[in-house]
Amino acid sequence: MHILKLHPQYVNGEGGEPLGVFLTVSEFENILDDLEELEDIKVADAFENRKDKEFIPFRQALDEIRNGLVK
Repeated sequence: MHILKLHPQYVNGEGGEPLGVFLTVSEFENILDDLEELEDIKVADAFENRKDKEFIPFRQALDEIRNGLVK
C-alpha cells in the first residue's frame, strides 16, 4: 500500500450543495487497488482469528474436490 496523493475537484449544485467529486483515472485506480489490498488483509486477519484452523495437504484437497466430497 502507498500514500495516496489526491487532487479532488468538487462539483456543487446551483445552491452550493455538494453533488460529486472528480478524480483522475489514476487516482481512482489507486483507490481501488488500496481497497482490494485492504479487503485481502481483512480476509487474512479473519482467517488468522479462526479457532478451527485445520489444514490438509494440497493433493488431498484436490482429491476431495474431484471426488465430490467438497462443494
